Amino acid sequence: MKGIVTSISGATVSVDLRGLQLYDRVYVGHARLSGEVVHLEKERTTVQVFEDTHGLSIGEPAVGARAPLTAVLGPGLLGGVYDGLQRPLQGLQRHSGDFIHSAGEIQSLDLQRSWDFIPHMQAGEQVNIGDQIGLVREGHLDHPIFAAFAGEIEQIAQGQVCLAEPLARLKDGQQLFGWQNWPVRRPRSQGRKCPAEKPLITGQRCIDFLFPMVKGGVAVIPGGFGTGKTVLEQTIAKFADSDVVIYVGCGERGNEMAGLLTEFGELRDANDRPLLERTIIIANTSNMPVAARESSIFTAVTMAEYYRDMGYDVLFLADSLSRWAEALREISSALEEIPGEEGYPTYLGSRLAKFIERAGVVKLASGKTGSLSMILAISPPGADFSEPVTQACLRAAGAFYMLDTGLAQSRHFPAINWTQSYSLLGSKAADYFRQQVDKRWTDLQRCCQDIMQQEDALREVVEVVGMEGLQDRDRLLMSVADRVRRDFLCQNSFSADAFSSPQQTVQLITSILDRYDHALKRLEDGVLLSDILQGESDAAG
Repeated sequence: MKGIVTSISGATVSVDLRGLQLYDRVYVGHARLSGEVVHLEKERTTVQVFEDTHGLSIGEPAVGARAPLTAVLGPGLLGGVYDGLQRPLQGLQRHSGDFIHSAGEIQSLDLQRSWDFIPHMQAGEQVNIGDQIGLVREGHLDHPIFAAFAGEIEQIAQGQVCLAEPLARLKDGQQLFGWQNWPVRRPRSQGRKCPAEKPLITGQRCIDFLFPMVKGGVAVIPGGFGTGKTVLEQTIAKFADSDVVIYVGCGERGNEMAGLLTEFGELRDANDRPLLERTIIIANTSNMPVAARESSIFTAVTMAEYYRDMGYDVLFLADSLSRWAEALREISSALEEIPGEEGYPTYLGSRLAKFIERAGVVKLASGKTGSLSMILAISPPGADFSEPVTQACLRAAGAFYMLDTGLAQSRHFPAINWTQSYSLLGSKAADYFRQQVDKRWTDLQRCCQDIMQQEDALREVVEVVGMEGLQDRDRLLMSVADRVRRDFLCQNSFSADAFSSPQQTVQLITSILDRYDHALKRLEDGVLLSDILQGESDAAG
């Protein structure tokens, strides 16, 4: 299927190809720039090109691939760093140098890499679609290989294999390879969705204790510039109890992404393994084409679903969805679509929902359970949380961690505002924490929240009458709340306190609350507040 380029407007190109479907892949120009169909008319097809169109001219050839944008799924993804089209950055560097230009097609997986294949079936056995025919060891994980076709096995490999060769051959001639292609915009449905109940331990006390996240849930982290979104996500990526981490740098600054790649290569996770061994990074910086940025989160979530469908717990981190939405707005504007609020396309909410709904817990046919959890950073302009992207995410998210500019400026990190944040998932995690950690978990949580809410209300009184105008009991509460903020909710991501297990969290908050109860009793017994506070200060020192 061939045609020619008829018009060019930036990355939006019209071609005279017919017979294409929406989101089909198209190769444009002599350089074979990759793009996808975004608009169809009777006489013309509009293609959004994923790459820089500098130098492209009218009359150059256009070729339809008759297939949508797909992700290549197989052993070797872990530890990889890719662009929004799943092209490895190392391959792009070899092709065009440190500054990426139009690069054409580059293999996502090293098909010549050798793997030790352990077969689970033998010649003569009947195999069905989705059956596990064997596995390879990928880093710390067993990577199962599933059959893409049904039939009787005629031959199956064993020992050292490479992905370029079939792992099994059926009697009807079909070949079973260790990799597969999957359309990135089509959710994988390899199992039955189940309720999300087990908590995702992040090591951040403010999250795990006050606003718990569950495996298979979705949380959003909106915050203004400098509030610590990136550092918080990197810390969670390091310590979260997940088997695989997918990190998407969507439209972030190039120097920030370069620093992240360097740091991820040096960091070790909670099990003292190199963090990059269980991580896949999608790097699509702000100077890269916007169409590839828009597709990057779909490419990444497809890889996340792939590992989820093996029965693993996958954590998906995106930084940030605001840059993704800006790319969507730029594409929509180039297509001359009717804009919605603040210029975003009217389908912003539905497009976000199609992506976010791919999170969840899945019960597989093998009896295993896999989960895909999402933590999504948002960068609202001017820290305005009423803007469209934040509001669209809130409709689908179960947890909301608001990063406060005031807390960040006072050097309180993570700068999660405990009065504005919430989690709809806390009740699901409460049973687990009561049974596995401490039966007083819910009571301690409620007591801590009450103290912080009372302190927030008293701050308005303090601004009028001053601290000396408060009653002794209220002044004691303000002192305890300050300690909760300073010693409990505040964590340094670059120290040994960066991770706090649930047991350590309970121990610390219990110590603070027990001392508060003891101080209240002494106050009721007539001890002067100044003596109580002095004793607390001496004990803390």
